[in-house]
Amino acid sequence: MPLPEGHRFPIAKYAMLRERVLADGTVPHVEDPPRVGAEDLARVHDAEYVSGLMRGTLPDAAWRRLGFPWSPGLVERSLRATGGTLAAARAAREDGVAMNLAGGTHHAFADRGEGFCVFNDVAVAVRTLQADGAIRRAAVVDLDVHQGNGTHAIFADDPAVTTFSMHGARNYPFHKVAGDLDLELADGTGDDEYLDRLAAALPALLARAEADLVFYLAGADCHEGDRLGRLKLTFDGLARRDRFVLDTCRAVGLPVCIVIAGGYGRDIADTVAVHARTARLAAERLQEDA
Repeated sequence: MPLPEGHRFPIAKYAMLRERVLADGTVPHVEDPPRVGAEDLARVHDAEYVSGLMRGTLPDAAWRRLGFPWSPGLVERSLRATGGTLAAARAAREDGVAMNLAGGTHHAFADRGEGFCVFNDVAVAVRTLQADGAIRRAAVVDLDVHQGNGTHAIFADDPAVTTFSMHGARNYPFHKVAGDLDLELADGTGDDEYLDRLAAALPALLARAEADLVFYLAGADCHEGDRLGRLKLTFDGLARRDRFVLDTCRAVGLPVCIVIAGGYGRDIADTVAVHARTARLAAERLQEDA
């Protein structure tokens, strides 16, 4: 999403998160993600958009909407972030829980990128696993503070994929795209109201979805220290959110692929701390189920 004047996308959080989970002992190593293949990208994204992105030949308006200038590094990061989500989805099917320390680029549509989202990694993973016969149905639980408009558009009218977004009502994107369930939150929403609304919605949604795999966008931008989020969730509230999603999926035997989505903390260390806690909870769940 567009950042305030003078700010840039906090790209450093990815390297900081990798270092943090290793330093904390959350995992013994972090695997480098593979690049997603052209065939898998084509399951979701228009050929003209992919070609223009790869070559840097998109119109100027497209780059402004995306929020990034073209560079070889942008292409490489985008291919690997998408490949990482696909790899994590496959691992989740095997192990019950897996996490990509990137991904959640839910503003990317089939024919364009928006709001710092180049390719829709979750959509590519869903379509690829369906094509491989690994899953029939999927659910997307999007708890980034911004609505997943691109994901909703890609899966509109597709009964095999259930989309759920709980997000700030007055936040980006200002033109929302309806999903299967959208819960809008007022500015200043705190832990108790947030968790009550999630608890009232998620179990029933998963029961209706009859999914084989859940993709969980565990956005850090609901945190009270986020400069763009407008909500007031604490570190503890976000940890309770993550536990609830994992517990609810576990109770009905659903594997979970976690992606980190957004986070724009006034102090980038706060954003990294939220993501690192999500990783820690996922690792603990994996150990419990081993």
